[in-house]
Amino acid sequence: MTDPALDPALDAAPGPTPGAGTDPEALRARALTSLTTARERTTLLTSCVEEPDLTAQHSPLMSPLVWDLAHIGNQEELWLLRTVAGREAMRPEIDSLYDAFEHPRSERPSLPLLAPAEARAYASEVRGRVLDVLESAAFHGTRLTEAGFAFGMIAQHEQQHDETMLITHQLRRGPRALTAPDPEPAPPFTGPPEVLVPGGPFTMGTSTEPWALDNERPAHVREVAPFWIDTAPVTNGAYQAFMEDGGYDDARWWAPEGWDHIRRQGITAPLFWRREGGQWLRRHFGVTEAVPPGEPVLHVSWYEADAYARWAGRRLPTETEWEKAARHDPATGRSSRYPWGDADPSPAHANLGQRHLRPAPAGSYPAAESALGVRQLIGDVWEWTASDFLPYPGFAAFPYKEYSEVFFGPEYKVLRGGSFAVDPVACRGTFRNWDYPVRRQIFSGFRTARSARPGES
Repeated sequence: MTDPALDPALDAAPGPTPGAGTDPEALRARALTSLTTARERTTLLTSCVEEPDLTAQHSPLMSPLVWDLAHIGNQEELWLLRTVAGREAMRPEIDSLYDAFEHPRSERPSLPLLAPAEARAYASEVRGRVLDVLESAAFHGTRLTEAGFAFGMIAQHEQQHDETMLITHQLRRGPRALTAPDPEPAPPFTGPPEVLVPGGPFTMGTSTEPWALDNERPAHVREVAPFWIDTAPVTNGAYQAFMEDGGYDDARWWAPEGWDHIRRQGITAPLFWRREGGQWLRRHFGVTEAVPPGEPVLHVSWYEADAYARWAGRRLPTETEWEKAARHDPATGRSSRYPWGDADPSPAHANLGQRHLRPAPAGSYPAAESALGVRQLIGDVWEWTASDFLPYPGFAAFPYKEYSEVFFGPEYKVLRGGSFAVDPVACRGTFRNWDYPVRRQIFSGFRTARSARPGES
């Protein structure tokens, strides 16, 4: 990647967006908290295993954990020290090693990577210098510095790699290395199975969220026909009914590419599941357990989610439908930051931040119900949508094309809502994730929808 300090587009980028607090000390405190929370999590994920597990590649789909660690430090140096603060490069000779676009994940173990101790020391030194910069940072002037955007971008970047590293921990063979309390038990959800979302316009995306990334922008109005959407994500128990009805053996339910894929790969269940003694078991962070029927189904591909929806006589919601269900308030006509309103997430609202290592039971978090009555739209599991990953009208890449623009197209499907592995700083009602439709190692689930019939709206 070209050194961003040399990119004149950064100073010519669109100006600040209104709507966020502008108190410098509040912004400084938010940036410090976000960076510190991310680093504490990175430290946990890279200190809970021995050095061989840090340098090993546990799946060709993932980087060695030690690559993620040094990459986090390198990107922080690149943007906050070189670009924002204008400082000289600390380790320019390693830039190419930790450029995600120069070396695919499958090749990274063969690179002359920094050893774990050196990677830790490098990331720590970068962070020390960044905190010095933060103490005197002016949160205005350029789009990068306005409202502390660059600090928020780097905190989100680190948390996204923390989620990636947590995926690597799930793929890793061996005894449990991470522990966390389970979510609070919840009584079985007995509310309506689906919610009607009325037709009409709503505002999608944002032009006011100060740390929103480029693909979430700009805010724009979308017209949506009335539809019904599941109140909660599809559960393991419901998904097992699809399996027991021969769902993996019936081409009727599958997109042609998905049918070819599961045949070639011999896929007959969600990733990490196996049948033993008449019972479905799964491997979950080094522990084998019975598949809990009331949890949202996890580790399914887009093709599997789409097939289930067809089998159920339904479909996946579009990205636009998902966001309207999550953000639209029919009483006011406005779009909120989150399903429950504009307040930042709390533990009463969502299962986020690796506080737990599993989804909460479907139907949990009544305090987070959207204005339309939909639950668990934030946290627990990423939710596949029917939509390809495409730019919004008026999209402008910022601060570099490789964050979003190079991924736009029909090859990628959009996921929404976050998972238990996502930190609140990298999750909001407008946040967009994307991946190939075959991917299953991610913490992905789904809910279904159907178009409203005449007279239902």
